[in-house]
This record gives sequence, C-alpha cells and structure tokens, in this order.
Amino acid sequence: MKKQPERPVLITDAARSQSDQLRSREIRYVTMMGLRAACLILGAVLISVRPPLLPLWLSLCAAGMVFLPWAAVLIANDRPPKHKAAPPPRVEKLQPAIEPRTAEETTHRTIDVEP
Repeated sequence: MKKQPERPVLITDAARSQSDQLRSREIRYVTMMGLRAACLILGAVLISVRPPLLPLWLSLCAAGMVFLPWAAVLIANDRPPKHKAAPPPRVEKLQPAIEPRTAEETTHRTIDVEP
C-alpha cells in the first residue's frame, strides 16, 4: 500500500503555466517600452513649451529613455523563482558492497574443465 503524503497538494500551490508566464512578461515589456515612448514625446513637448527648470525635466526624460529599455529587457527575461517544496535528497556516502580481505582470508576457486 502506498503511503499517503502528510499534507494534501493544493492546486493553488501549482506553478503558473509557461504560456501565462510568457504573457505577463510580454505585457510588462510592452508597458515599459510604452513609457519610454512617452518620455520621448514628453521631452519634445517640453522643448516646445519651455517650462521652468527645463534642463531638469529633459534630463529626467533622457534618463527614462536610457534606463527603461535596459530594465525592460531584464524584467522580461526574468522568470519567477523556483519554489523549494522539499529539501534536496541527502547524498550519503556509499559503502562498497564487497569488503576488502587480506591475503590469508581470500580463498581462490579453481574451475577445471576436465573431470
């Protein structure tokens, strides 16, 4: 008879499917690249409006345009961490099946074909 596990496995503990993970990463990537495009458009609008502290706003937009693609690629390629449900099995040192014997303890068997 098979031994039953201590706790039942819950379906909510199951990992998300590969397609769900890929879809969520694609959405995050497209969102971050959209923010990058928004920084570019905002920079162009700021240049035409010329608000106070223009260099500060333009440097923030430029930082967004440089930083967001890098972060988007890192986040899009990142998978969720693997869960450690159980500790890895212990590797015990294997003992030899045949113990070494001294020369006195060793008996030799001779197989003779002739009767």
